[in-house]
Amino acid sequence: MTVKGIDVSSAQPEKYKTSGSDFVFIKITEGTTYTNPKWVAQRKTGRDAGLVTGFYHFARPGPVTAQVNYFLSKINLIDGDVLILDWEDARVPNSWKDSWLQQVQQRTPGHQTILYCNRDFWLHRDTTSFAGNGLWIAQYNGKPGQPDIKSRWLFHQYTDKPIDTNLGNFKDQTELRTWARHVAVPA
Repeated sequence: MTVKGIDVSSAQPEKYKTSGSDFVFIKITEGTTYTNPKWVAQRKTGRDAGLVTGFYHFARPGPVTAQVNYFLSKINLIDGDVLILDWEDARVPNSWKDSWLQQVQQRTPGHQTILYCNRDFWLHRDTTSFAGNGLWIAQYNGKPGQPDIKSRWLFHQYTDKPIDTNLGNFKDQTELRTWARHVAVPA
């Protein structure tokens, strides 16, 4: 694995360091009331650097469809954008997580939709092993690219110092970009 990337939110600047990265995942929304005020500029920084871009929604308790609508209303998608559910709130049940991923997949054919969660959520809260088109697992275990799970994963967030840093389970950025752009579209 040689594909590296970062996770940015409003805690990071609009123009963040991109050298050495192949992808960036940017927080856009949380619940139905919060939008990252820097996300458009952060997207520009990533795209100008040639990074594969992904965008995530932080799940909060409340109606699933309202949060799907809120998230999707903020984005003008382009080919290869990855869509992500950030599942960290213990008050958000497994069924909610599955519904969000399914609704986003149905409404954005042609885009990869993945799940972000930590190891504890994946092993102890998840009951369906449904992660959309792939799992982005967070575990700060000092072993980049080796999360302590048996499930297939695509991305491993292995540290938050100095920034949330990830490895992708792809041989290079070309393979990552091909994966991001090739999703079977229902007939």
